Amino acid sequence: MKKTPDYTTIYSDDDIVVLNKRSGLLIAADRYDADAPRLDVEAAKEFGRLFAVHRIDKDTSGIIIYAKNEEAHKLLSAQFEKRLVEKTYHCLVHGKPMWNTLHIDLPLLPDGDMRHRTVVNKRFGKPSVTDFRLIGSCGGYSWIEAKPKTGRTHQIRVHLAENGFSIVCDPLYSGNQKPLRLSELKRNWHGDEDSEKPLLSRLALHAYKISFTHPKTGERLTLCAPYPKDMEATRKQLAKIFKVDPIEDETE
Repeated sequence: MKKTPDYTTIYSDDDIVVLNKRSGLLIAADRYDADAPRLDVEAAKEFGRLFAVHRIDKDTSGIIIYAKNEEAHKLLSAQFEKRLVEKTYHCLVHGKPMWNTLHIDLPLLPDGDMRHRTVVNKRFGKPSVTDFRLIGSCGGYSWIEAKPKTGRTHQIRVHLAENGFSIVCDPLYSGNQKPLRLSELKRNWHGDEDSEKPLLSRLALHAYKISFTHPKTGERLTLCAPYPKDMEATRKQLAKIFKVDPIEDETE
């Protein structure tokens, strides 16, 4: 079975590199698991030393920016701190929201329980804001676009969970971690249930697009990370059956 690559390169020059990472890979050192596989370590074999300027969750796939030198690191970090970077995520959730758009402003405290989860804490939590948009529903599932205005750990997952929605295959914030199978989507499916492989068996959250100012040229860049193979297969099946496509929606 062919192994999923740790990353593909979206953009690279003398100052920055933008990668599309697989799910299950840390982007920098983690205090809980010093030996866990890391994207910065793997990518350094190709690009040399890399400086992390932002983070996405280990279980999330998608777009990540690294600086290649200290000056680019300083300028990019300042953009994130001043909230000048626009991030767009796509996720597949259980259920159908009754809203088309939703603005969530709930303070979050990372490492807030015994499972090291992020929790809502109005006294000690840091300001955390996410804007959600319903892309479309597909039977018992829905595609949602998320635009986090802050960068707290597990922010999108917690903000959705606090409003009654869990991302498919979320191991921390969902009561339903069951993989997504084609037999559950297609009415007249005639395959073998015993040998059926899941369409998706990991967190259905993908960092899809990012917009930022290049630290050297000053040019505004907007870059997209294509869906990984498992999420792309899911997207195609749902689009075929339910005529809802988050990628087509993005171009409208």
